[in-house]
Amino acid sequence: MQYHFADRIARAPASFLEELFRVSSDPTIISFAGGLPSSALIDTEGIARATREVMEEEPQVALQYTTTDGYLPLREFIADRYRHRLGVPATADEIQIVNGSQQCLDLFAKLFLNTGDHVGMERPGYLGAIEAFSLYEPVIDTVPLEEDGPDLNAFERLVKKTQVKFFYGIPNSQNPSGRTYSQEKRKAIAEILESSGTVFYEDDAFGELFFDAQPRLPVKRRVPDQAVISGSFSKTVAPGMRIGWMYAPSGILAKFNVVKQAADLHSNFLCQKILHRYLTTHDLDANIRKIVAAYGRKCRLMCELFDDLMPQLTHTRPEGGMFLMATLPAGLSSRRVFDEGVKNKVAVLPGLPFYVDGGGTDTLRLNFSSASDEQIAEGMQRLARVIASLR
Repeated sequence: MQYHFADRIARAPASFLEELFRVSSDPTIISFAGGLPSSALIDTEGIARATREVMEEEPQVALQYTTTDGYLPLREFIADRYRHRLGVPATADEIQIVNGSQQCLDLFAKLFLNTGDHVGMERPGYLGAIEAFSLYEPVIDTVPLEEDGPDLNAFERLVKKTQVKFFYGIPNSQNPSGRTYSQEKRKAIAEILESSGTVFYEDDAFGELFFDAQPRLPVKRRVPDQAVISGSFSKTVAPGMRIGWMYAPSGILAKFNVVKQAADLHSNFLCQKILHRYLTTHDLDANIRKIVAAYGRKCRLMCELFDDLMPQLTHTRPEGGMFLMATLPAGLSSRRVFDEGVKNKVAVLPGLPFYVDGGGTDTLRLNFSSASDEQIAEGMQRLARVIASLR
């Protein structure tokens, strides 16, 4: 049988994820290549208790269809958290529940992009966003990411001259680099946006995972009608529940809701009910403090081992999140490091797929959240031996 797929499928970029899944399935390999939060920090007992309570008290309701915008008490919880944690005047009517923040990327691109439209993002940029946007065949324009955020001159040119429909960024503990925008750059970005028609898409998957526990104010606080925020409980509660949200102005959210309804009617209602029960009967902030303490320790350990074992490499020093990025010595290919690393039972992610316009051949992304301290220590020893053997 010859299948006649849409032309856009043939033009979609090849994904590195299949190879990552293959590597991750080998239990003998210490993997820093994936993007998993720590399974050990998921409150399985608390979630199990919340599940039992929901199924005992209102099983017929929890197992029925619901509205597209999502469970109202859960949306109220999210909006209330924005108001108290960030001082942003969010309301439940501005929150749309989705199947993880990854679905936001797909639906937002479907809502905004025609073939050939321009969309902006950071360089390097999040692989999941590159793959989601590419299916709608836009022109993806990039802005170099500096230590404290996007290059402002390049960002202004992109917004004012190229007039991108939206700019996608991760201001907090960016994936893949681990970098965080400074407050000065957030202010400058908002000022540039104010005189344009560009929407700022603020992916805030890691905003609650700063090691100093201090919140960073979103760009949306300064330009509420020109910015949207996507968030997720995947990093703070459990990724398998696939519950995220879009926080957006009503003019965007009304159309977003139409696209969402056409895609799947609504997100998993049972998980929404369980999650809300869990959030209202457990201390989310206490759980986040445990996660942040563990990730901060793991990040410091990985950075120290880089400095001690591989001083010839430079690397970012994240303020939070789950990732850091390292730059290899001149002439050393990250793909070679990946291939040799797998042979030596350690996996890191080459930077290539994060550079939509080419580059990244000398960079590596490492995840420090999912491995144990012992695995980090051993894995970095293995990586150091691989680097030494290739020089």
